[in-house]
Amino acid sequence: MFDRFSRSWSLLKASASVLRQDKELMIFPLISTIAALIVVGSFIAPLFAFGWVDQLEEGTASVVVYAWLFVFYLVQYFVIFFFNTALVGAAMIRLRGGDPTVADGFRIAFSKIGPILGYAAIAATVGLILRAIEERLGIVGRWITGLLGAAWTVASFLVVPVLVAENVGPVDAVKKSVELLKKTWGENLIGNVGVGLAFFLIYLLVGLVFAGGIAFAISLKNTAMMFTIGGLAVGVIVVLALIQASLSGIYSAALYRYAAEGQGGAGFETQALSQAFRAKS
Repeated sequence: MFDRFSRSWSLLKASASVLRQDKELMIFPLISTIAALIVVGSFIAPLFAFGWVDQLEEGTASVVVYAWLFVFYLVQYFVIFFFNTALVGAAMIRLRGGDPTVADGFRIAFSKIGPILGYAAIAATVGLILRAIEERLGIVGRWITGLLGAAWTVASFLVVPVLVAENVGPVDAVKKSVELLKKTWGENLIGNVGVGLAFFLIYLLVGLVFAGGIAFAISLKNTAMMFTIGGLAVGVIVVLALIQASLSGIYSAALYRYAAEGQGGAGFETQALSQAFRAKS
């Protein structure tokens, strides 16, 4: 177990090294976030206007409501996967010794629009099924969807890198992701938990610091200072979120590369990781 933590930490540090060389990779999660918010704003209005939110909460939603939710999930997932594909594609170029640009990432994403849409449809179907289970079964449904959702997240973690690197469709990409999961189970799980935990602690520290600053400004009755500190807090959190999303994409690209190709990339130790992903007997 200690070896797995050590390897996962090495992968994360190398991923951070890639991001330091290609800070422009953060553009992809930035645009993705803006686009996703626009999608949410476009689809959420009818939910309230037609009383569909109440129907969902009461478990009496009609087929039309679920159809609307499916389209929402489909568009939202497509946006997320499109920009994640651009990020992972650019990261792959760096891992293979190249010098990626934002244009390279978009070129790769546009070349994979068909598979991305197909994968978005699969994810939307899974999301809709989990939503229906949660609404129909109440508290028990929340537990079930939590477990199934976590399992789906882990199993599909390498789908985007597979779509970027291989000429396969969305169904085969999901199958390949599950296959690679068997090789990368420890690194996949520990690495994701590691990223999440590290940034949780950073967010907590940042929150405490800025909360203290705002409290100080309030004690001085200085409104300008209070809003300034609040604005800085939002800016710092946004930057941290972009860094976290970028590292996650780079990490998935590196994990795929070692598991599928057995080769090292820029900043990664090939010999050590070749042992980490050796074939199981």
